[in-house]
Amino acid sequence: MMMYVRAALVSLTVIFLMSDSSAQGKRFDTTMKIGRVGYRVYSNNKNDELNNLTVSPIGFEKEAREINTQVKGRVNRAEVDDLNNDGFPDLVMYITNAGAKVKTTIFAITSEKNQGYAPIFFPDIYDDQKLRIGYQGNDQFSLMEGMLTRRFPLYNMTDTANIVPTGMFRQVQYRVMSGDRGELKFKVTRSYDYGKQ
Repeated sequence: MMMYVRAALVSLTVIFLMSDSSAQGKRFDTTMKIGRVGYRVYSNNKNDELNNLTVSPIGFEKEAREINTQVKGRVNRAEVDDLNNDGFPDLVMYITNAGAKVKTTIFAITSEKNQGYAPIFFPDIYDDQKLRIGYQGNDQFSLMEGMLTRRFPLYNMTDTANIVPTGMFRQVQYRVMSGDRGELKFKVTRSYDYGKQ
Protein backbone atom coordinates (compact mmCIF):
# COMPACT_ATOMS: atom_id res chain seq x y z
CA MET A 1 0.00 0.00 0.00
CA MET A 2 2.80 2.40 0.97
CA MET A 3 4.61 1.60 -2.27
CA TYR A 4 1.45 2.39 -4.26
CA VAL A 5 1.05 5.77 -2.50
CA ARG A 6 4.69 6.67 -3.23
CA ALA A 7 4.30 5.68 -6.88
CA ALA A 8 1.16 7.83 -7.14
CA LEU A 9 2.96 10.80 -5.59
CA VAL A 10 5.88 10.38 -7.98
CA SER A 11 3.45 10.25 -10.92
CA LEU A 12 1.70 13.41 -9.75
CA THR A 13 5.05 15.18 -9.32
CA VAL A 14 6.11 14.22 -12.85
CA ILE A 15 2.80 15.46 -14.29
CA PHE A 16 3.14 18.74 -12.37
CA LEU A 17 6.71 19.26 -13.56
CA MET A 18 5.74 18.56 -17.16
CA SER A 19 2.84 20.99 -16.92
CA ASP A 20 4.85 23.78 -15.30
CA SER A 21 8.07 23.35 -17.26
CA SER A 22 7.22 25.80 -20.02
CA ALA A 23 9.24 28.53 -18.30
CA GLN A 24 12.35 26.51 -19.21
CA GLY A 25 11.16 26.11 -22.81
CA LYS A 26 9.91 22.53 -22.53
CA ARG A 27 6.70 21.39 -24.13
CA PHE A 28 3.36 21.82 -22.42
CA ASP A 29 1.04 18.83 -22.68
CA THR A 30 -1.87 18.37 -20.30
CA THR A 31 -5.45 17.13 -20.23
CA MET A 32 -8.09 18.67 -17.96
CA LYS A 33 -11.72 17.68 -17.55
CA ILE A 34 -14.81 18.42 -15.52
CA GLY A 35 -16.61 15.09 -15.43
CA ARG A 36 -16.16 13.50 -18.85
CA VAL A 37 -15.74 16.74 -20.77
CA GLY A 38 -12.63 18.87 -21.12
CA TYR A 39 -9.60 19.72 -23.20
CA ARG A 40 -6.15 18.53 -24.11
CA VAL A 41 -3.71 21.45 -24.42
CA TYR A 42 -0.43 21.01 -26.26
CA SER A 43 2.39 23.40 -27.19
CA ASN A 44 6.00 22.59 -28.02
CA ASN A 45 7.08 25.89 -26.36
CA LYS A 46 10.27 25.95 -28.44
CA ASN A 47 10.40 29.68 -29.12
CA ASP A 48 10.50 32.66 -26.75
CA GLU A 49 8.28 34.78 -28.99
CA LEU A 50 5.88 32.58 -30.98
CA ASN A 51 4.63 29.03 -30.48
CA ASN A 52 2.03 26.70 -31.96
CA LEU A 53 -0.87 25.84 -29.66
CA THR A 54 -3.27 22.92 -30.14
CA VAL A 55 -6.46 22.54 -28.11
CA SER A 56 -8.35 19.27 -28.59
CA PRO A 57 -11.89 18.87 -27.22
CA ILE A 58 -12.68 15.81 -25.11
CA GLY A 59 -16.25 14.57 -24.76
CA PHE A 60 -17.67 17.27 -27.09
CA GLU A 61 -20.07 16.64 -29.95
CA LYS A 62 -18.45 15.43 -33.17
CA GLU A 63 -18.79 18.86 -34.80
CA ALA A 64 -16.31 20.38 -32.34
CA ARG A 65 -12.98 20.71 -34.14
CA GLU A 66 -9.45 20.91 -32.81
CA ILE A 67 -8.03 24.43 -32.45
CA ASN A 68 -4.62 25.10 -34.02
CA THR A 69 -3.25 28.60 -33.55
CA GLN A 70 -0.14 30.54 -32.57
CA VAL A 71 0.47 32.39 -29.32
CA LYS A 72 2.99 35.10 -28.48
CA GLY A 73 5.07 33.47 -25.77
CA ARG A 74 5.00 30.10 -24.06
CA VAL A 75 2.08 28.25 -22.51
CA ASN A 76 2.81 28.39 -18.81
CA ARG A 77 -0.30 26.86 -17.26
CA ALA A 78 -3.93 25.97 -18.01
CA GLU A 79 -7.10 25.57 -15.96
CA VAL A 80 -10.71 24.49 -16.55
CA ASP A 81 -13.68 26.13 -14.84
CA ASP A 82 -17.24 27.19 -15.64
CA LEU A 83 -16.55 30.88 -16.18
CA ASN A 84 -19.99 31.99 -17.37
CA ASN A 85 -22.15 29.76 -15.14
CA ASP A 86 -23.79 27.86 -17.99
CA GLY A 87 -22.84 24.40 -16.71
CA PHE A 88 -20.20 23.73 -19.39
CA PRO A 89 -16.39 23.69 -18.92
CA ASP A 90 -14.36 26.64 -20.16
CA LEU A 91 -10.59 26.77 -20.62
CA VAL A 92 -8.06 29.38 -19.49
CA MET A 93 -4.44 29.24 -20.67
CA TYR A 94 -1.67 31.46 -19.31
CA ILE A 95 0.83 32.66 -21.94
CA THR A 96 4.14 34.11 -20.69
CA ASN A 97 6.64 36.06 -22.76
CA ALA A 98 10.39 35.98 -22.20
CA GLY A 99 11.22 39.65 -22.65
CA ALA A 100 12.80 42.12 -20.26
CA LYS A 101 9.34 42.58 -18.72
CA VAL A 102 7.96 39.11 -17.98
CA LYS A 103 4.29 39.50 -18.81
CA THR A 104 1.57 36.87 -18.68
CA THR A 105 -1.61 37.16 -20.68
CA ILE A 106 -4.72 35.02 -21.06
CA PHE A 107 -5.98 32.89 -23.92
CA ALA A 108 -9.42 31.56 -23.06
CA ILE A 109 -12.30 29.74 -24.74
CA THR A 110 -15.85 28.97 -23.68
CA SER A 111 -17.72 25.78 -24.41
CA GLU A 112 -20.90 26.35 -26.41
CA LYS A 113 -22.98 23.52 -24.92
CA ASN A 114 -20.14 21.09 -25.69
CA GLN A 115 -20.93 21.40 -29.41
CA GLY A 116 -18.23 23.95 -30.19
CA TYR A 117 -16.45 26.86 -28.58
CA ALA A 118 -15.86 30.59 -28.83
CA PRO A 119 -13.13 32.93 -27.60
CA ILE A 120 -13.31 34.85 -24.34
CA PHE A 121 -11.58 38.18 -24.84
CA PHE A 122 -9.08 39.33 -22.22
CA PRO A 123 -8.30 43.08 -22.03
CA ASP A 124 -4.77 44.42 -22.39
CA ILE A 125 -3.81 46.15 -19.16
CA TYR A 126 -2.16 48.96 -21.12
CA ASP A 127 -5.61 49.96 -22.42
CA ASP A 128 -6.71 50.85 -18.89
CA GLN A 129 -5.30 54.23 -17.83
CA LYS A 130 -5.72 53.51 -14.12
CA LEU A 131 -4.56 49.89 -13.90
CA ARG A 132 -1.45 50.33 -16.05
CA ILE A 133 0.12 52.90 -13.68
CA GLY A 134 3.19 51.24 -12.13
CA TYR A 135 2.77 48.04 -14.16
CA GLN A 136 5.94 46.24 -15.27
CA GLY A 137 4.76 42.66 -15.63
CA ASN A 138 5.53 39.80 -13.21
CA ASP A 139 1.83 38.84 -13.15
CA GLN A 140 0.49 36.05 -10.97
CA PHE A 141 -2.95 34.64 -11.80
CA SER A 142 -5.34 32.43 -9.88
CA LEU A 143 -8.76 31.09 -10.83
CA MET A 144 -11.37 30.16 -8.26
CA GLU A 145 -15.11 29.57 -8.71
CA GLY A 146 -15.22 31.46 -11.99
CA MET A 147 -13.31 34.53 -10.75
CA LEU A 148 -9.91 35.30 -12.24
CA THR A 149 -7.53 37.20 -9.96
CA ARG A 150 -4.39 38.96 -11.18
CA ARG A 151 -1.67 40.24 -8.87
CA PHE A 152 1.50 42.17 -9.77
CA PRO A 153 4.10 44.39 -8.08
CA LEU A 154 3.98 48.15 -8.61
CA TYR A 155 6.96 50.19 -9.74
CA ASN A 156 7.87 53.87 -9.40
CA MET A 157 7.80 55.16 -12.97
CA THR A 158 8.62 58.86 -12.35
CA ASP A 159 12.27 58.34 -13.31
CA THR A 160 12.27 56.17 -16.44
CA ALA A 161 16.03 55.68 -16.15
CA ASN A 162 15.65 54.22 -12.66
CA ILE A 163 12.41 52.20 -12.41
CA VAL A 164 12.27 50.64 -8.94
CA PRO A 165 9.68 48.55 -7.04
CA THR A 166 7.55 50.47 -4.54
CA GLY A 167 6.82 47.50 -2.26
CA MET A 168 3.14 47.80 -3.20
CA PHE A 169 1.04 45.30 -5.17
CA ARG A 170 -2.09 45.64 -7.26
CA GLN A 171 -4.78 42.99 -7.29
CA VAL A 172 -7.36 42.94 -10.09
CA GLN A 173 -10.41 40.69 -10.16
CA TYR A 174 -12.12 39.72 -13.42
CA ARG A 175 -15.45 38.08 -14.24
CA VAL A 176 -16.62 36.81 -17.61
CA MET A 177 -19.53 38.88 -18.89
CA SER A 178 -21.32 39.42 -22.18
CA GLY A 179 -20.21 42.31 -24.34
CA ASP A 180 -22.32 44.64 -26.47
CA ARG A 181 -22.54 42.13 -29.32
CA GLY A 182 -23.04 39.04 -27.17
CA GLU A 183 -19.35 38.08 -27.15
CA LEU A 184 -17.80 37.03 -23.84
CA LYS A 185 -15.17 39.20 -22.19
CA PHE A 186 -13.21 39.30 -18.97
CA LYS A 187 -14.25 42.52 -17.23
CA VAL A 188 -12.69 44.10 -14.17
CA THR A 189 -15.03 43.89 -11.19
CA ARG A 190 -12.62 45.14 -8.52
CA SER A 191 -9.05 46.37 -8.11
CA TYR A 192 -7.06 47.59 -5.13
CA ASP A 193 -3.46 48.26 -4.08
CA TYR A 194 -1.91 46.89 -0.91
CA GLY A 195 1.47 46.51 0.79
CA LYS A 196 3.80 48.82 2.64
CA GLN A 197 3.32 52.54 2.08
